[in-house]
Amino acid sequence: MRIRIVDAFTDRPFAGNPAGVLLLDAFPDDDRLQKIALEVNHAETAFAHPLPGGGEADWALRWFTPTTEVTMCGHATLATAHVLHTTGAHEGTVRFATRSGVLVATPQEDGTITLDFPTAPLTPVEIPAGVAEALGARPRAVVDTGPNVGDLIVELADEKAIHALTPDLKALAAYSARGIIATARAEDPARGYDFVSRCFFPNAGIDEDPVTGSAHTALAPFWSERLGRPDLTGLQASPRSGRVRTELRGDRTLLSGRAVTVIEGELLA
Repeated sequence: MRIRIVDAFTDRPFAGNPAGVLLLDAFPDDDRLQKIALEVNHAETAFAHPLPGGGEADWALRWFTPTTEVTMCGHATLATAHVLHTTGAHEGTVRFATRSGVLVATPQEDGTITLDFPTAPLTPVEIPAGVAEALGARPRAVVDTGPNVGDLIVELADEKAIHALTPDLKALAAYSARGIIATARAEDPARGYDFVSRCFFPNAGIDEDPVTGSAHTALAPFWSERLGRPDLTGLQASPRSGRVRTELRGDRTLLSGRAVTVIEGELLA
């Protein structure tokens, strides 16, 4: 098997969010997929194989963290589409059959790839007792993102509060299925982004995810409502950092970014 490590939602290596990508003839058993993902040890490893022509999708796609299979992953989908496009394994728009339905990735002439994902349904909730202490900051509002994303959005007072976070990850694990998306309005939109976020996913074996596409299917409607625009850019302020352009289209959200292959090798085991 050829295995590639791709940095997603960035135009330069060693930034954005790294994902393992393996193009297969068929999926092996789940235990082997999970062991490979643990060996790769990035936030997600994507496994894909081609489907027969004439169906609703072109490739089957699954995503695994080091500890579990996930329902949706944006950055590993972007990474997979990048590999398909740059290796010639698939030309043009590609449709992926996934646990979240058919997801579409469209390459642009400048190297950007646009993903068509379902918009997360948002439900405001009461601020859970103890979440401020676990996060280390006082929330302004808390929103549930529904089953596909499985996080709580926690809005903080300002961008400085996002950068300063040093959460208690063990305590955060009690508040949602996957983790916490902390977010705030950009301090200065002239810097090229409209909102900032950080994502902590202790229940998926990921302390802090560098750049999270799936989270932006919730951040897009959250901030579009507050800022009054469907087209926004989010900065995920992890140490690696990355930007995600979002376009809200009702029950679908478009996520756009670039990717860079940094490692290519052969899986021997």
